Amino acid sequence: MSEFLQQLINGVTLGCVYALIALGYTMVYGILRLINFAHGDVYMLGAFFALYAARWTGVAAKPSPLGALAVLLVAMAGCGLVGLIIERGAYKPVRKSSRLSALITAIGVSLLLENGGRLVFGADPKFFPQIIPASEFSLGGGVTISNQQILILVVSLTLMIGLRFIVLHTRVGKAMRAVSHSHVAAAMMGISVDRIITFTFVLGSMLAAAAGVLVALQSPKIEPYMGIMPGLKAFVAAVVGGIGNVPGAVLGGLVMGIAEVMVVGYLSPTYRDAIAFVLLIVILLVRPAGILGKATAEKV
Repeated sequence: MSEFLQQLINGVTLGCVYALIALGYTMVYGILRLINFAHGDVYMLGAFFALYAARWTGVAAKPSPLGALAVLLVAMAGCGLVGLIIERGAYKPVRKSSRLSALITAIGVSLLLENGGRLVFGADPKFFPQIIPASEFSLGGGVTISNQQILILVVSLTLMIGLRFIVLHTRVGKAMRAVSHSHVAAAMMGISVDRIITFTFVLGSMLAAAAGVLVALQSPKIEPYMGIMPGLKAFVAAVVGGIGNVPGAVLGGLVMGIAEVMVVGYLSPTYRDAIAFVLLIVILLVRPAGILGKATAEKV
């Protein structure tokens, strides 16, 4: 039982990271019906922005909770700007083109960020500084939790609650929901569709940046291609929960994280990446709309 509880804690922690990335996928899809395949690379940029922010501000040499918070906010702001540039420079010009054109553009942006990151940051892995001193707490029965895991849980939960508040209780959130239903109807009601789409990209990119920083705290080895597999897994998590559904993205991320950790702990690390695609196949066969998704009829 103690081993199971330990794996469960590890799985929930990892699932929170996947959920933060999956929220970006699901929000963009809900607004544009577009899969932003560059989203995993924004997660990578978040880790690198935090690395250089920690070095420039001196937090790497003198760790502190306030310094770590500042580094997190800088990384989120930087990736928010990247999200704005990606949407305005790459996706907006092809918004009225076919879905295939938008999909190819998304793949192209992803490759640009990966190889651009390799040129700018270098191909060799970098090691993220311990901006928060590591420590562990015993929960009894041989079960432990680190302060880094606690930080991941607290920050993830705070950001998820903040996102829910924005979507449900603010004017921009109401506008986001209106645009997700119909661009034309939203525009007729006086909503600036372009601004809402840009805001959605910025918000999703900031969540991905937070995930990148949190992962770097726990696994300090970062490199330009680190966003490929987490990005794919988070996309699968969004599909499993119900693509376009915000609570579904959170649920899918948790399911993905717990399943991955349990497979590693009880079967073999060899199947760590395979479980994501097994879950995807099972969900598509059993419930194509996802766990919380709703099937919609298409007019022909």
